[in-house]
Amino acid sequence: MKRISAIFFLAVSLVPAVAQTNTVSTNALRTLTLDECVTEALKHNFDVQLQRYSPLISLAVLHGAYGGWDATFSASGEHDYSVGSPTLFSQVTSNSVTTVVSTNILILPPTATDVNKFSSDVKGTLPWGLQYDFNGNLAETYGARYNNVDPFPFQSDSSGGSVGVNLAQPLLKDFWIDTTRATIELDKSKYRASEQSLRQQLITTISAVETAYYEVGYAYANVTVEQEALNLAQQQLSDDQQRVRIQVLAEHGGTIEQDQAQVAQSRANLIAAQYTLASDQNTLKNLITDKYTDWHDVDIMPADKMEAVQQMFDVQDSWSQGLTLRPDLLQARLTAEQEGITLKFDRNQLYPSLDLIGSYGFNGASREYSGTLAQFRTGNEPYYSYGAQLSMPLANIGARNAVKADKLTVKQDLLTIKQLEQNIMVQIDNAVKQAESAWESVEATRDQRIYAEVALSAEQQKYAVGKSTTFTVLQLQNNVTSARSQEVRTLANYNEALTTLAQQEGSILKRRNIDIEVK
Repeated sequence: MKRISAIFFLAVSLVPAVAQTNTVSTNALRTLTLDECVTEALKHNFDVQLQRYSPLISLAVLHGAYGGWDATFSASGEHDYSVGSPTLFSQVTSNSVTTVVSTNILILPPTATDVNKFSSDVKGTLPWGLQYDFNGNLAETYGARYNNVDPFPFQSDSSGGSVGVNLAQPLLKDFWIDTTRATIELDKSKYRASEQSLRQQLITTISAVETAYYEVGYAYANVTVEQEALNLAQQQLSDDQQRVRIQVLAEHGGTIEQDQAQVAQSRANLIAAQYTLASDQNTLKNLITDKYTDWHDVDIMPADKMEAVQQMFDVQDSWSQGLTLRPDLLQARLTAEQEGITLKFDRNQLYPSLDLIGSYGFNGASREYSGTLAQFRTGNEPYYSYGAQLSMPLANIGARNAVKADKLTVKQDLLTIKQLEQNIMVQIDNAVKQAESAWESVEATRDQRIYAEVALSAEQQKYAVGKSTTFTVLQLQNNVTSARSQEVRTLANYNEALTTLAQQEGSILKRRNIDIEVK
């Protein structure tokens, strides 16, 4: 950018009458290869950084889904205190000698009871659906009791409890898949889909970087072309002014005015080309950095030469890659997989709940805690139970319609996949034709530029001996400028067409040996 601006400045100084609008750039020049730009984008592009979190979030959600099999521990302690109502106590006495019967009525004070309760359990569900509950409880009671024969109270302490396990194994509903297992399978699929989203973003970003890089290369070349056009116009004006001074041309014959108009037009075209270059550089900078201020005063110079390398195109091979590598197609297949998991779960919900149930444990009772715990250890008072329980909705309307909706959704997903596959084939076919056309245009515009330069040279020689006109020479200069600009445009178009083809195939990461690994 600096070198081109300096040449322009020296060129316009030959024509003081033309106002100068271009200035020499003071920006630092940084030369970058396309690989370096891609590397910077992978590190600093905002879209890539944002999308990079999606697989990590999905992975955390997947790990969290295994929490459905976490065991739950609970424990509680409770103290109960209660006071009963006063009690009427009667005592009957008789005298056998006098046959006198007497009744004494006593009012006993309220009784008070203290109870300490403790319980705990560990329960959960195993991956094959078995529900377990290991539980234990213990209670100790302190209270006053009255005997209707002996009115005097005495304290009575007691303790009791049990330890055991309760089990329930589903045999139909929730047997081969339940909510936890369905959630885990869905989250696994969503995690793989998030990886494809990241791949899609990387493909999009790298394609944009390559396109922007070629656009900057074209913009630099086009600035050079417009600079050369301005040099030609200025040279023509200078030569004609010399002819006027030696009276070969008439001073007011319109020739000088035509030359000045050409110079003005060329300068306007150069200014537009320089603006395009600055805009294209900003586009590239925005793709490769997350700190634009660090790059604001930097001019990026492409280190890779703008050239066209012929490639052999095979539509069948490109189709095979597109139907294998395209992230959007892989995401669509994963969406269908997720719906299949939902269908499997909802279909299992059609069955009635039939569970095998059982329990086993030990009871204990004593005046003190220690005695009750000792009975737990000796296992003198075991208990157990087993059986089955069945429950089912009579109509099951919700489950039946859920399965019906799932089946329709699966068919819709499969049709969507077929449509996407066809669209991909059409897109790849168009991309191949575009690349082939761009290659042919490269050769055609190269020939056009060569012939235009030869024609201009011949016409300039004829003009020098007075056998041509200024109008014809200027017209051929415009033809040369247009041919040169079109040649570099087609070079950029061809390279961008190759990028588009790789993007449509989904092979751009493979081509650049980029692997995705989420940790």
